[in-house]
Amino acid sequence: MKKTKGEILAALLEQGLLPLFYLESKAESAEILQALYRAGVRVFEYTNRGPAALENFKHLIELKNSTMPDLQLGIGTIKSVQDAESFIDAGADFLVAPIINPEVGRLAQKAGLLWVPGCMTPTEIDLAQQHGALMIKIFPANILGPEYIASIRELFPGQHFIPTGGVDLTAENIRAWFKAGVSAVGMGSKLISKSLIQEKDYTTLQKNTQAVLQTIKENR
Repeated sequence: MKKTKGEILAALLEQGLLPLFYLESKAESAEILQALYRAGVRVFEYTNRGPAALENFKHLIELKNSTMPDLQLGIGTIKSVQDAESFIDAGADFLVAPIINPEVGRLAQKAGLLWVPGCMTPTEIDLAQQHGALMIKIFPANILGPEYIASIRELFPGQHFIPTGGVDLTAENIRAWFKAGVSAVGMGSKLISKSLIQEKDYTTLQKNTQAVLQTIKENR
C-alpha cells in the first residue's frame, strides 16, 4: 500500500538524509540503490538528469517492489507537468524539483504525493508554501550556506528545509546545517562520488552511507 505524503515526509525527517543521483547505466543505478538500501536508506531520490532516466526509474521501481518494499523511491529534477505525469505513472512516491512550477505542485497535490520544490529566496519560499510544499529544497546550498537558513528560518515557522549541494560528509558540515535549522540534508556526488562509481566500490559506498546516517543522528 502506497504511503501518504505525510508518512513519506515523516520517514524522510527520521532518516535526515536524502541521497540522490543519476547514471546512464541501468545496472549500475540498481547496484547503487541496493548499496544505499543495505546501509539503511529508506527514502531515496533518483534524478531526471538524462535520456535514460525514465526507463532506469521504471527498472528501479520494479526492483523496489520485488526486493525493497519499504523503500520510498522519489524522482528529482521534475520541472514540467509532462515529466511529472510520466514519473507518477511509473510509480514515483514523491517529486523533487530545482524550481517552483505551480502546475507540478497542483498535480502532486491531486495525486496525493509529497512535492519538494527548490527555492533560493524568501519570495520563492513563500510561493512554494502557497502551493502546498511541506518541505522545501534550498538550492544551490553551496552558494547560500547554513547562515542563510539561520537568517530566514524565523520568517517561516514550522517549515521544513532540505539543502542540496554544499553538504559534505564531515560532522562539522552536517552539524552546521542542522544547527542552522534544516530538517534533513540532500547528498549527491559528495556521497555517491565519481571515484566510487568508476571503481564500482559499492561496499565503500555502503559503509560511507552508514557513517553519514550515524553522523546525522549524533549531530542533528
